[in-house]
Amino acid sequence: MTEALVAPGVTPSVNDAPLMLSISGMRGLIGRSLTPPVATRYGATVGSWLRQLTGADAPHVIVGRDSRPSGQTISASVIAGLAGVGCRVTDLGIVTTPTTAIMIGQMGADGGVVVTASHNPIEWNGVKTLRADGVAPPPDQAAQIIERFENDDTDWVDIDQVHTTSRKDSGADTHVAMLLERLDVDAIRKRELKVVLDSVHGAGGPATARLLNALGVEFVHLFAEPTGQFPHAPEPTEENLRGLGAAVTEHGADLGLAQDPDGDRLAIVDEAGRYIGEEYTLALTAYHVLSQTPGAAVANLSTSRMIDDIAAQCGATVHRSAVGEANVANVMRQVDAVIGGEGNGGIMWPRMLHVRDSLSGIGLVLELLAQSDERISQLTRKFPRYTILKGKLPIAEGMAQRAIEQLGEQYADQRLDLQDGIRIDWPDAWAHVRPSNTEPIMRIIVEAIDQGAADRLITELSTVVDGG
Repeated sequence: MTEALVAPGVTPSVNDAPLMLSISGMRGLIGRSLTPPVATRYGATVGSWLRQLTGADAPHVIVGRDSRPSGQTISASVIAGLAGVGCRVTDLGIVTTPTTAIMIGQMGADGGVVVTASHNPIEWNGVKTLRADGVAPPPDQAAQIIERFENDDTDWVDIDQVHTTSRKDSGADTHVAMLLERLDVDAIRKRELKVVLDSVHGAGGPATARLLNALGVEFVHLFAEPTGQFPHAPEPTEENLRGLGAAVTEHGADLGLAQDPDGDRLAIVDEAGRYIGEEYTLALTAYHVLSQTPGAAVANLSTSRMIDDIAAQCGATVHRSAVGEANVANVMRQVDAVIGGEGNGGIMWPRMLHVRDSLSGIGLVLELLAQSDERISQLTRKFPRYTILKGKLPIAEGMAQRAIEQLGEQYADQRLDLQDGIRIDWPDAWAHVRPSNTEPIMRIIVEAIDQGAADRLITELSTVVDGG
Protein backbone atom coordinates (compact mmCIF):
# COMPACT_ATOMS: atom_id res chain seq x y z
CA MET A 1 0.00 0.00 0.00
CA THR A 2 1.19 3.51 -0.72
CA GLU A 3 1.01 5.59 2.43
CA ALA A 4 1.33 9.33 3.06
CA LEU A 5 0.24 10.34 -0.42
CA VAL A 6 -0.13 13.84 0.98
CA ALA A 7 3.40 13.83 2.34
CA PRO A 8 4.72 16.02 5.18
CA GLY A 9 6.40 19.13 3.82
CA VAL A 10 4.90 18.77 0.35
CA THR A 11 2.44 21.41 -0.79
CA PRO A 12 -0.49 19.77 -2.61
CA SER A 13 -2.28 21.57 -5.39
CA VAL A 14 -5.16 23.80 -4.32
CA ASN A 15 -7.55 21.19 -5.72
CA ASP A 16 -6.01 18.61 -3.41
CA ALA A 17 -6.10 21.00 -0.44
CA PRO A 18 -9.19 23.19 -0.46
CA LEU A 19 -10.21 25.32 2.48
CA MET A 20 -11.02 22.72 5.13
CA LEU A 21 -14.03 23.47 7.36
CA SER A 22 -14.83 20.93 10.08
CA ILE A 23 -15.32 20.33 13.78
CA SER A 24 -11.60 21.16 14.08
CA GLY A 25 -12.13 24.65 12.67
CA MET A 26 -10.68 25.99 9.43
CA ARG A 27 -7.41 25.12 7.68
CA GLY A 28 -6.00 26.09 4.33
CA LEU A 29 -2.87 26.79 2.30
CA ILE A 30 -1.42 30.22 2.92
CA GLY A 31 -1.82 32.57 -0.03
CA ARG A 32 -4.09 30.14 -1.84
CA SER A 33 -7.09 28.77 0.02
CA LEU A 34 -6.32 30.75 3.20
CA THR A 35 -5.71 34.47 2.68
CA PRO A 36 -6.15 37.52 4.95
CA PRO A 37 -9.63 38.28 3.55
CA VAL A 38 -10.71 34.68 4.22
CA ALA A 39 -9.32 34.86 7.77
CA THR A 40 -11.09 38.21 8.38
CA ARG A 41 -14.36 36.74 7.20
CA TYR A 42 -13.90 33.70 9.44
CA GLY A 43 -13.10 35.90 12.44
CA ALA A 44 -16.26 37.92 11.78
CA THR A 45 -18.21 34.68 11.47
CA VAL A 46 -16.95 33.37 14.82
CA GLY A 47 -17.60 36.73 16.47
CA SER A 48 -21.15 36.88 15.11
CA TRP A 49 -21.76 33.30 16.29
CA LEU A 50 -20.46 34.13 19.78
CA ARG A 51 -22.74 37.17 19.96
CA GLN A 52 -25.70 34.94 19.16
CA LEU A 53 -24.55 32.16 21.51
CA THR A 54 -23.85 34.40 24.52
CA GLY A 55 -26.35 37.17 23.93
CA ALA A 56 -23.56 39.69 24.57
CA ASP A 57 -23.30 42.82 22.43
CA ALA A 58 -19.50 42.81 22.81
CA PRO A 59 -18.24 39.28 23.58
CA HIS A 60 -14.74 39.10 25.06
CA VAL A 61 -12.57 36.85 22.88
CA ILE A 62 -9.05 35.62 23.73
CA VAL A 63 -6.80 35.13 20.68
CA GLY A 64 -3.59 33.10 20.59
CA ARG A 65 -1.45 31.70 17.79
CA ASP A 66 1.28 29.19 17.21
CA SER A 67 4.67 30.25 15.88
CA ARG A 68 4.16 29.80 12.13
CA PRO A 69 5.55 32.68 10.03
CA SER A 70 2.06 33.26 8.61
CA GLY A 71 0.55 33.44 12.10
CA GLN A 72 0.92 37.16 12.67
CA THR A 73 -0.85 38.05 9.41
CA ILE A 74 -3.66 35.54 9.85
CA SER A 75 -4.08 36.44 13.52
CA ALA A 76 -4.31 40.15 12.70
CA SER A 77 -6.91 39.37 10.05
CA VAL A 78 -8.98 37.23 12.43
CA ILE A 79 -8.80 39.98 15.06
CA ALA A 80 -9.98 42.51 12.47
CA GLY A 81 -12.99 40.34 11.75
CA LEU A 82 -13.78 39.88 15.43
CA ALA A 83 -13.49 43.61 16.10
CA GLY A 84 -15.60 44.40 13.07
CA VAL A 85 -18.57 42.59 14.59
CA GLY A 86 -18.16 44.27 17.97
CA CYS A 87 -16.02 41.80 19.93
CA ARG A 88 -13.57 42.89 22.62
CA VAL A 89 -10.31 41.10 21.84
CA THR A 90 -7.35 40.23 24.05
CA ASP A 91 -4.34 39.13 22.01
CA LEU A 92 -1.95 36.70 23.75
CA GLY A 93 0.50 36.47 20.85
CA ILE A 94 2.43 33.21 20.46
CA VAL A 95 1.02 30.71 22.93
CA THR A 96 -0.05 27.07 23.07
CA THR A 97 -3.62 26.08 22.35
CA PRO A 98 -4.21 24.77 25.91
CA THR A 99 -2.82 28.00 27.39
CA THR A 100 -5.32 29.97 25.35
CA ALA A 101 -8.09 27.76 26.71
CA ILE A 102 -6.90 28.31 30.28
CA MET A 103 -6.76 32.08 29.83
CA ILE A 104 -10.36 32.15 28.61
CA GLY A 105 -11.39 30.87 32.03
CA GLN A 106 -8.90 33.02 33.92
CA MET A 107 -10.15 36.20 32.24
CA GLY A 108 -13.82 35.27 32.28
CA ALA A 109 -13.99 35.58 28.50
CA ASP A 110 -16.84 34.48 26.26
CA GLY A 111 -14.67 32.41 23.94
CA GLY A 112 -11.37 32.18 22.15
CA VAL A 113 -9.65 31.68 18.84
CA VAL A 114 -6.32 29.97 18.15
CA VAL A 115 -4.55 30.56 14.85
CA THR A 116 -2.85 27.22 14.22
CA ALA A 117 -2.66 24.34 11.80
CA SER A 118 -1.46 21.97 14.53
CA HIS A 119 0.81 19.33 12.97
CA ASN A 120 0.28 20.36 9.32
CA PRO A 121 3.34 21.46 7.30
CA ILE A 122 4.46 25.09 7.33
CA GLU A 123 2.51 25.95 4.16
CA TRP A 124 -0.71 25.55 6.12
CA ASN A 125 -2.43 27.61 8.77
CA GLY A 126 -5.87 27.59 10.31
CA VAL A 127 -8.27 28.94 12.89
CA LYS A 128 -9.65 26.98 15.84
CA THR A 129 -12.61 28.25 17.87
CA LEU A 130 -13.00 27.74 21.61
CA ARG A 131 -16.07 28.37 23.76
CA ALA A 132 -16.19 30.02 27.19
CA ASP A 133 -15.38 26.66 28.80
CA GLY A 134 -12.19 26.43 26.71
CA VAL A 135 -13.50 23.53 24.63
CA ALA A 136 -13.93 23.49 20.86
CA PRO A 137 -17.58 23.67 19.74
CA PRO A 138 -19.28 20.26 19.43
CA PRO A 139 -20.57 19.09 16.03
CA ASP A 140 -23.89 20.95 16.10
CA GLN A 141 -22.25 24.26 17.00
CA ALA A 142 -19.39 23.70 14.55
CA ALA A 143 -22.04 23.20 11.85
CA GLN A 144 -23.59 26.56 12.80
CA ILE A 145 -20.24 28.31 12.34
CA ILE A 146 -19.66 26.62 8.99
CA GLU A 147 -23.14 27.54 7.76
CA ARG A 148 -22.63 31.17 8.78
CA PHE A 149 -19.26 31.29 7.03
CA GLU A 150 -20.54 29.73 3.82
CA ASN A 151 -23.49 32.15 3.76
CA ASP A 152 -21.31 35.14 4.71
CA ASP A 153 -23.69 35.68 7.64
CA THR A 154 -21.91 38.32 9.73
CA ASP A 155 -23.19 41.08 12.01
CA TRP A 156 -20.96 44.05 11.21
CA VAL A 157 -21.27 46.93 13.69
CA ASP A 158 -21.07 50.73 13.51
CA ILE A 159 -17.93 52.61 14.51
CA ASP A 160 -19.17 53.34 18.04
CA GLN A 161 -19.30 49.57 18.72
CA VAL A 162 -15.75 48.81 17.54
CA HIS A 163 -13.36 48.15 20.45
CA THR A 164 -9.59 48.51 20.67
CA THR A 165 -7.68 45.24 20.91
CA SER A 166 -5.72 44.76 24.14
CA ARG A 167 -2.44 42.87 24.46
CA LYS A 168 -1.55 40.54 27.33
CA ASP A 169 1.37 38.36 28.33
CA SER A 170 0.97 34.89 26.87
CA GLY A 171 -0.40 33.30 30.05
CA ALA A 172 2.35 30.66 30.19
CA ASP A 173 3.05 31.42 33.86
CA THR A 174 -0.63 30.89 34.71
CA HIS A 175 -0.69 27.57 32.83
CA VAL A 176 2.46 26.30 34.56
CA ALA A 177 1.33 27.47 38.01
CA MET A 178 -1.98 25.62 37.66
CA LEU A 179 -0.20 22.43 36.67
CA LEU A 180 2.30 22.63 39.53
CA GLU A 181 -0.59 22.82 41.99
CA ARG A 182 -1.85 19.46 40.70
CA LEU A 183 1.42 17.49 40.52
CA ASP A 184 3.61 15.81 43.13
CA VAL A 185 6.37 18.36 42.65
CA ASP A 186 8.52 17.10 45.53
CA ALA A 187 8.58 13.54 44.17
CA ILE A 188 9.55 14.72 40.69
CA ARG A 189 12.33 16.93 42.04
CA LYS A 190 13.63 14.10 44.20
CA ARG A 191 13.89 11.73 41.20
CA GLU A 192 16.37 14.14 39.49
CA LEU A 193 15.25 13.28 35.98
CA LYS A 194 16.97 14.34 32.79
CA VAL A 195 15.07 14.77 29.53
CA VAL A 196 15.58 15.97 25.98
CA LEU A 197 12.76 18.19 24.75
CA ASP A 198 12.01 18.86 21.07
CA SER A 199 9.66 21.83 20.77
CA VAL A 200 10.01 21.97 16.94
CA HIS A 201 10.35 25.80 17.16
CA GLY A 202 6.66 25.80 18.07
CA ALA A 203 4.62 27.65 20.66
CA GLY A 204 5.22 25.18 23.48
CA GLY A 205 8.93 25.76 24.06
CA PRO A 206 8.91 28.68 26.53
CA ALA A 207 6.10 27.35 28.75
CA THR A 208 7.53 23.82 28.85
CA ALA A 209 10.96 25.12 29.76
CA ARG A 210 9.39 26.99 32.70
CA LEU A 211 7.60 23.81 33.78
CA LEU A 212 10.72 21.64 33.66
CA ASN A 213 12.76 24.24 35.55
CA ALA A 214 10.08 24.44 38.25
CA LEU A 215 10.09 20.65 38.57
CA GLY A 216 13.86 20.49 38.96
CA VAL A 217 14.24 18.49 35.76
CA GLU A 218 17.55 18.80 33.92
CA PHE A 219 16.84 19.15 30.22
CA VAL A 220 18.40 19.64 26.83
CA HIS A 221 16.10 21.81 24.75
CA LEU A 222 16.10 21.21 20.99
CA PHE A 223 14.51 23.81 18.71
CA ALA A 224 13.36 25.87 21.67
CA GLU A 225 12.70 29.29 20.16
CA PRO A 226 9.16 29.78 18.80
CA THR A 227 10.29 30.89 15.33
CA GLY A 228 7.91 28.63 13.40
CA GLN A 229 10.78 27.47 11.16
CA PHE A 230 10.23 23.77 11.67
CA PRO A 231 13.54 21.85 11.64
CA HIS A 232 11.75 18.69 10.54
CA ALA A 233 8.21 17.76 9.54
CA PRO A 234 6.20 18.92 12.57
CA GLU A 235 4.00 15.90 13.20
CA PRO A 236 5.58 14.00 16.13
CA THR A 237 5.97 10.63 14.38
CA GLU A 238 8.83 8.13 14.53
CA GLU A 239 10.28 9.17 11.19
CA ASN A 240 10.38 12.83 12.24
CA LEU A 241 11.93 12.21 15.67
CA ARG A 242 15.03 10.20 14.86
CA GLY A 243 17.16 13.16 15.92
CA LEU A 244 15.43 13.26 19.29
CA GLY A 245 16.18 9.58 19.86
CA ALA A 246 19.84 10.14 19.03
CA ALA A 247 19.98 13.10 21.42
CA VAL A 248 18.49 11.03 24.26
CA THR A 249 21.26 8.44 24.00
CA GLU A 250 23.95 11.08 23.45
CA HIS A 251 23.02 12.96 26.62
CA GLY A 252 22.13 9.89 28.72
CA ALA A 253 18.62 11.19 29.33
CA ASP A 254 15.77 9.35 31.01
CA LEU A 255 13.41 10.09 28.14
CA GLY A 256 12.73 12.32 25.17
CA LEU A 257 9.66 14.52 24.76
CA ALA A 258 8.34 15.93 21.49
CA GLN A 259 5.64 18.55 21.01
CA ASP A 260 3.71 19.65 17.94
CA PRO A 261 3.65 23.33 16.86
CA ASP A 262 0.70 24.42 19.02
CA GLY A 263 1.68 22.36 22.04
CA ASP A 264 -1.36 20.14 22.37
CA ARG A 265 0.26 16.82 21.39
CA LEU A 266 3.08 14.86 22.99
CA ALA A 267 5.21 11.95 21.78
CA ILE A 268 7.75 10.08 23.89
CA VAL A 269 11.14 8.46 23.29
CA ASP A 270 12.41 6.03 25.93
CA GLU A 271 15.81 6.06 27.66
CA ALA A 272 17.35 3.94 24.88
CA GLY A 273 16.32 6.47 22.24
CA ARG A 274 13.45 4.30 20.96
CA TYR A 275 10.30 6.03 19.78
CA ILE A 276 7.55 4.29 21.72
CA GLY A 277 4.70 5.82 19.72
CA GLU A 278 2.10 8.50 20.32
CA GLU A 279 -0.38 5.85 21.47
CA TYR A 280 1.76 5.28 24.56
CA THR A 281 1.31 8.90 25.67
CA LEU A 282 -2.33 8.25 26.52
CA ALA A 283 -1.58 4.71 27.73
CA LEU A 284 1.03 5.90 30.24
CA THR A 285 -1.01 8.81 31.55
CA ALA A 286 -4.19 6.72 31.74
CA TYR A 287 -2.29 4.00 33.64
CA HIS A 288 -1.03 6.60 36.10
CA VAL A 289 -4.34 8.41 36.65
CA LEU A 290 -6.62 5.35 36.70
CA SER A 291 -4.37 3.50 39.16
CA GLN A 292 -4.81 6.39 41.61
CA THR A 293 -8.25 7.78 40.82
CA PRO A 294 -11.32 5.56 40.26
CA GLY A 295 -13.41 6.62 37.29
CA ALA A 296 -13.97 6.37 33.59
CA ALA A 297 -11.66 7.04 30.65
CA VAL A 298 -12.58 8.29 27.19
CA ALA A 299 -10.74 7.76 23.92
CA ASN A 300 -11.72 8.23 20.32
CA LEU A 301 -12.43 5.42 17.89
CA SER A 302 -8.92 5.63 16.41
CA THR A 303 -7.13 4.98 19.70
CA SER A 304 -5.32 1.76 20.63
CA ARG A 305 -6.92 -1.02 22.64
CA MET A 306 -4.14 -0.56 25.18
CA ILE A 307 -6.35 1.86 27.07
CA ASP A 308 -9.07 -0.82 27.32
CA ASP A 309 -6.54 -3.27 28.75
CA ILE A 310 -5.21 -0.67 31.20
CA ALA A 311 -8.72 0.29 32.32
CA ALA A 312 -9.59 -3.38 32.89
CA GLN A 313 -6.52 -3.75 35.14
CA CYS A 314 -7.66 -0.72 37.14
CA GLY A 315 -11.34 -1.68 37.30
CA ALA A 316 -12.29 1.26 35.08
CA THR A 317 -14.46 1.63 31.98
CA VAL A 318 -13.53 3.11 28.60
CA HIS A 319 -16.02 5.07 26.54
CA ARG A 320 -15.40 5.76 22.85
CA SER A 321 -16.15 8.95 20.94
CA ALA A 322 -15.89 10.19 17.38
CA VAL A 323 -12.50 11.64 16.44
CA GLY A 324 -12.04 15.27 17.38
CA GLU A 325 -11.14 16.97 20.62
CA ALA A 326 -14.64 18.41 21.07
CA ASN A 327 -16.19 14.96 20.70
CA VAL A 328 -13.85 13.46 23.30
CA ALA A 329 -14.49 16.36 25.69
CA ASN A 330 -18.26 16.02 25.28
CA VAL A 331 -18.22 12.32 26.23
CA MET A 332 -15.76 12.97 29.07
CA ARG A 333 -18.21 15.39 30.62
CA GLN A 334 -21.14 13.05 30.12
CA VAL A 335 -19.43 10.21 32.00
CA ASP A 336 -17.38 12.39 34.41
CA ALA A 337 -14.15 10.86 33.13
CA VAL A 338 -10.89 11.26 35.08
CA ILE A 339 -8.68 10.99 31.97
CA GLY A 340 -9.20 11.07 28.24
CA GLY A 341 -7.58 11.84 24.95
CA GLU A 342 -6.65 10.62 21.53
CA GLY A 343 -4.05 8.22 20.22
CA ASN A 344 -2.24 11.07 18.46
CA GLY A 345 -0.57 12.04 21.73
CA GLY A 346 -3.35 14.36 22.87
CA ILE A 347 -3.91 14.10 26.64
CA MET A 348 -7.00 15.62 28.29
CA TRP A 349 -6.78 15.78 32.08
CA PRO A 350 -9.99 17.23 33.56
CA ARG A 351 -8.20 18.44 36.68
CA MET A 352 -6.63 20.99 34.31
CA LEU A 353 -9.08 21.33 31.45
CA HIS A 354 -11.00 19.37 28.79
CA VAL A 355 -8.48 20.30 26.09
CA ARG A 356 -5.48 18.38 24.75
CA ASP A 357 -2.38 19.63 26.58
CA SER A 358 1.20 18.47 26.10
CA LEU A 359 2.26 20.15 29.35
CA SER A 360 -0.26 18.09 31.33
CA GLY A 361 0.98 14.98 29.55
CA ILE A 362 4.59 15.82 30.40
CA GLY A 363 3.73 16.50 34.03
CA LEU A 364 1.82 13.24 34.43
CA VAL A 365 4.54 11.14 32.77
CA LEU A 366 7.23 12.70 34.96
CA GLU A 367 5.10 12.11 38.04
CA LEU A 368 4.59 8.48 37.02
CA LEU A 369 8.34 7.99 36.63
CA ALA A 370 9.01 9.66 39.98
CA GLN A 371 6.40 7.75 41.97
CA SER A 372 7.05 4.35 40.37
CA ASP A 373 10.84 4.67 40.34
CA GLU A 374 10.81 2.81 37.02
CA ARG A 375 12.06 3.66 33.56
CA ILE A 376 9.88 4.30 30.52
CA SER A 377 10.88 1.00 28.90
CA GLN A 378 9.91 -0.93 32.05
CA LEU A 379 6.53 0.78 32.24
CA THR A 380 5.65 0.19 28.61
CA ARG A 381 6.46 -3.52 28.95
CA LYS A 382 3.52 -3.78 31.37
CA PHE A 383 1.08 -3.08 28.54
CA PRO A 384 -0.09 -5.63 25.94
CA ARG A 385 1.77 -5.33 22.64
CA TYR A 386 -0.09 -4.48 19.46
CA THR A 387 0.93 -3.24 16.04
CA ILE A 388 -0.92 -0.14 14.89
CA LEU A 389 -0.61 1.20 11.36
CA LYS A 390 -1.88 4.54 10.13
CA GLY A 391 -2.30 5.13 6.42
CA LYS A 392 -4.03 7.72 4.29
CA LEU A 393 -5.37 7.95 0.76
CA PRO A 394 -6.53 11.01 -1.22
CA ILE A 395 -10.29 11.56 -1.37
CA ALA A 396 -12.23 12.18 -4.55
CA GLU A 397 -15.61 13.87 -4.18
CA GLY A 398 -18.22 11.39 -2.95
CA MET A 399 -15.60 8.70 -2.36
CA ALA A 400 -15.73 8.68 1.45
CA GLN A 401 -19.38 7.71 1.91
CA ARG A 402 -19.27 5.10 -0.85
CA ALA A 403 -16.18 3.51 0.71
CA ILE A 404 -17.79 3.44 4.15
CA GLU A 405 -20.93 1.80 2.75
CA GLN A 406 -18.89 -0.84 0.93
CA LEU A 407 -16.86 -1.62 4.05
CA GLY A 408 -20.08 -1.94 6.04
CA GLU A 409 -21.44 -4.45 3.56
CA GLN A 410 -18.22 -6.45 3.33
CA TYR A 411 -17.77 -6.71 7.10
CA ALA A 412 -21.41 -6.80 8.18
CA ASP A 413 -20.78 -9.90 10.31
CA GLN A 414 -18.33 -8.02 12.56
CA ARG A 415 -19.01 -5.44 15.30
CA LEU A 416 -19.43 -2.06 13.58
CA ASP A 417 -19.50 1.51 14.92
CA LEU A 418 -20.74 4.15 12.46
CA GLN A 419 -20.61 7.29 14.59
CA ASP A 420 -17.48 8.51 12.73
CA GLY A 421 -16.79 6.84 9.42
CA ILE A 422 -16.70 3.15 10.22
CA ARG A 423 -14.89 1.20 12.93
CA ILE A 424 -14.74 -2.58 12.51
CA ASP A 425 -13.88 -4.77 15.51
CA TRP A 426 -12.64 -8.34 15.23
CA PRO A 427 -11.72 -10.45 18.28
CA ASP A 428 -7.99 -9.85 17.71
CA ALA A 429 -7.95 -6.63 15.67
CA TRP A 430 -9.82 -3.45 14.77
CA ALA A 431 -9.86 -0.89 11.99
CA HIS A 432 -11.15 2.65 11.70
CA VAL A 433 -11.72 4.27 8.31
CA ARG A 434 -12.85 7.90 8.18
CA PRO A 435 -12.43 11.12 6.22
CA SER A 436 -9.99 13.52 7.90
CA ASN A 437 -11.30 16.64 9.64
CA THR A 438 -8.22 18.63 8.68
CA GLU A 439 -6.87 17.31 5.36
CA PRO A 440 -8.46 16.14 2.07
CA ILE A 441 -7.65 12.51 2.75
CA MET A 442 -9.19 9.25 3.96
CA ARG A 443 -7.54 7.94 7.12
CA ILE A 444 -7.16 4.17 7.57
CA ILE A 445 -6.02 2.98 10.98
CA VAL A 446 -5.66 -0.69 11.93
CA GLU A 447 -4.40 -2.46 15.03
CA ALA A 448 -3.59 -6.16 15.27
CA ILE A 449 -1.59 -8.56 17.41
CA ASP A 450 1.46 -8.49 15.09
CA GLN A 451 2.97 -6.67 12.11
CA GLY A 452 1.97 -9.28 9.54
CA ALA A 453 -1.69 -9.25 10.54
CA ALA A 454 -1.75 -5.45 10.55
CA ASP A 455 -0.09 -5.27 7.12
CA ARG A 456 -2.60 -7.69 5.63
CA LEU A 457 -5.54 -5.85 7.13
CA ILE A 458 -4.51 -2.37 6.01
CA THR A 459 -3.82 -3.64 2.50
CA GLU A 460 -7.22 -5.33 2.37
CA LEU A 461 -9.06 -2.23 3.58
CA SER A 462 -7.09 0.11 1.33
CA THR A 463 -8.08 -1.96 -1.68
CA VAL A 464 -11.76 -1.57 -0.80
CA VAL A 465 -11.40 2.19 -0.17
CA ASP A 466 -9.37 2.76 -3.33
CA GLY A 467 -11.98 0.95 -5.36
CA GLY A 468 -14.82 2.85 -3.64
